[in-house]
Amino acid sequence: MNPAPAAPEPAYRWVIVIASAIMMAGSLGLILNGVSVFLVPLEQEFGWGRGPVSFINFAGLAGIAIGGIVMARVSEAIGIRRSVMLGAITMGISVLLASRADQLWYFYAIFFIGSFVGGGSLFAPMIANTSRWFKTGVGLAIGIVSGGQALGQGLVPYFGGMAISAIGWRDTFLWMGVLMLVTLPLLALLIRPPEAPPAGSAAAAANADRAPDQTTADVSDIPLSTNTVIIWMSIAVILCCTTMSVPLIHLVPYAQSCGIPLSEAGGIILVMLIAGICGRIAFGKLADMIGAIRAYWIASAWQTVMVVLFLQFQSLESLMVFAVIYGFGYGGVMTTILVSMQVLTPVARRASATGIVTAFAFFGHAIGGYQGGVFYDLMGNYSWAFANAAIAGALNLIVVGALYYAITRRPETPTGAGTATA
Repeated sequence: MNPAPAAPEPAYRWVIVIASAIMMAGSLGLILNGVSVFLVPLEQEFGWGRGPVSFINFAGLAGIAIGGIVMARVSEAIGIRRSVMLGAITMGISVLLASRADQLWYFYAIFFIGSFVGGGSLFAPMIANTSRWFKTGVGLAIGIVSGGQALGQGLVPYFGGMAISAIGWRDTFLWMGVLMLVTLPLLALLIRPPEAPPAGSAAAAANADRAPDQTTADVSDIPLSTNTVIIWMSIAVILCCTTMSVPLIHLVPYAQSCGIPLSEAGGIILVMLIAGICGRIAFGKLADMIGAIRAYWIASAWQTVMVVLFLQFQSLESLMVFAVIYGFGYGGVMTTILVSMQVLTPVARRASATGIVTAFAFFGHAIGGYQGGVFYDLMGNYSWAFANAAIAGALNLIVVGALYYAITRRPETPTGAGTATA
C-alpha cells in the first residue's frame, strides 16, 4: 500500500517569515546595537562618561538575555499572537519613555524592562513559531528571519544617526517609539501558529515522526552529554560575543572620534550589517560542507583577526571597505553558533539548550560593549577596548578548538561522530 502523499505546505508560511523578519528589524535592531548612535549625544548633553552611557546597552542586552528564557515560557502559556503583541507594545512604550529620560538609571530601567518583556516576547517565540510552519527548509526560513534582525541592526543606527543630526536624540526616540507603536502591532496581527492537522491523519502521523532537523548528525554519536555541550558552548559564545560587540557598539563613536560626521558614521555600520546578512548565508553553506564546529572556528578566527586590525582604519572610505570584510565574518559567527547547537543537542532539548546558550551570547554582547566604554574613559582612546576584544576572541578559538578535539579525538568516540563536525 502506497503511503498517502504529504499535504502541501501552506503559502501563508512565507507571510509569517516576512512579518517576523520585519518585526525583528524594527525591534531588536535598537536593542542589539541601535543605541550606539545615542552614546555620544547623551555623553555631550549630560556629561556622562562613555562607560556609564554604554551600560544602557548592557541593560538592554541583559534584559533580553534573561527575558528570552522567562518570556518564552509565558509565550507558550498565552499563545504566539498575544506574545508578539505584548512585545510590540512594550517596545514602543519603552522607546517613548526613553525620549523623556534625564537620569542614567531611568535609561537603565527603561531598556532592561523593555528588553526583558518586549525583546523576550519577540525573539525566541517568533523563531520557534516560524520553525513550526515548515516541514522542509526550516533553516532557510529562520535564516531570513534572523537576517531581518541583522538588517535592523544596520538600518536603525543609520537612520537614527541621520535623525539625531536633524532633530536631536529626544525627538528621534519619540518618533521611533511612535513608528513602533503604529507598525509592530499591525504586523503582530499577521503572526499566528500553524493549524494542527486532524488527529489520526497522515499529515499528523508524518509530523509526529518528523524531527525538526533531518540534516543533523545522530547526537548519540557525540561523546559529550548535553549539559556538557551547553556549558562548553556558553563559555565559547560569551567570549565570542564579547569580541563582536565592540565594533558593533563602538564603531559609530570611533568613527566620530576620527572626525567622521554622525550622519555618515551610521552608514558604516549599515554596510557592515548588510555584509553580515551575506555572511550568515555563506557560512551556513560552509557548515553543510565542512561541519558546524569547523565553520564556527573559521568565522571566529576571521572576526578576531579583523578586530586586531580595526583601529588601523580611520577614514570614511577605508572604514566602509573594512566594515564589509569584518561584517561578512561576523555574520558567519551568528549562523554557525545556531547550527552547532542543532548538531550537538538532541531534538528534545534543542530549544531549551539553544535558549540558554543564546542568553550567554547576549551577556557577552553586553560585556563587550560596556568594557569598550569603560576603557575608552580610562585611556582616552579605543586601543585597549579593541585589544580586550581580540583577547576574548583568541580565548574563544581555544575553547572551540578544544570542543572540536573532545568530540573527534576522544578514544571512546564512535565512528559516526565525525559527521557532526565534518
